[in-house]
Amino acid sequence: MTNNLTGKTALVTGSTSGIGRATALKLAAVGAHVIVSGRDAQRGDATVASIRDAGGKADFVAADLSKAGSVHKLAEQALGLAGGRIDILVNNAGVFPFGPTTEVSDTDLDTVAAVNIKAPFLLVAALVPAMTANGGGAIVNVTTMVASFGMAGMALYGASKAALQLLTKSWAAEFGPGGVRVNAVSPGPTRTEGTVGMGEGLDQLAATTPAGRPGNPEDVADAIVFLASEQAKHIHGVVLPVDGGRLAV
Repeated sequence: MTNNLTGKTALVTGSTSGIGRATALKLAAVGAHVIVSGRDAQRGDATVASIRDAGGKADFVAADLSKAGSVHKLAEQALGLAGGRIDILVNNAGVFPFGPTTEVSDTDLDTVAAVNIKAPFLLVAALVPAMTANGGGAIVNVTTMVASFGMAGMALYGASKAALQLLTKSWAAEFGPGGVRVNAVSPGPTRTEGTVGMGEGLDQLAATTPAGRPGNPEDVADAIVFLASEQAKHIHGVVLPVDGGRLAV
C-alpha cells in the first residue's frame, strides 16, 4: 500500500518554510491538492511554484494565525479553493519564544496562545463538519518533545503544545466516530529556518538522543504524510515522537 492521496485536499498551516513546507511538498508529491498557508506571500508563492513545477497542485492563502479573523478567513478561502472540502488538515504553524518565565511578556503569552492553541481549535471547528459530511478526514497536529517533559526556558512553548496534545486526544474521541482521525507528531531537535537562532545549542540538544544528530524537516514530514494516509486508517489519538529517540532515554 502506498501513500496515494490523489483526489484529496490538504491545508497545511505555516507551510512556507521548514516542516510545513516539507509536508506540503510531500503531500503534493503523492497526489494531494495542497493549500499552502503562511504570512509571507513571496515564500508562499515560491512553495506553490515548486509544487506546480513538479506536476502537483497547490494554491496559497496568506494568513496571520495570531488573529482570529484571519483564521476564520483562511478556513473559508481554503474551502473555496478546495471545492468545499478539506480532507487533511495539518496544524503545523507555531511560535516558540524561548526564555525564562519571568521575562515572558504579555504580548508573547497572548501570541503563543493564539497561534499554538486557538488557531488549531478554530480551524478544526470550521473544517470538521465538511470532513464528517464527506465521510471522513485526517487531522495531524505538530507538537514538540518539550510538551512531554520539563525544560528550562521552554515553559510557555511546551505548555502550549501540551495543550495541543490533549486536544489531539480529545478530538480523536470526539470526531473519530464520524470518520475523522486526529493524531499528532512530536518533533525533537530539528534543523529548520526557525531553529537557526539556537546555534550550537541545537546540536548539543540532539547529542542527547540515540540518533545523535538533529532531524531535518523531511523526517517529520514523512511521519505527517503517513498519519494523513490510509496506511494509518486505524490510528486515532496518538502522539508520534519524531525526535531521534529522545523520549527513549
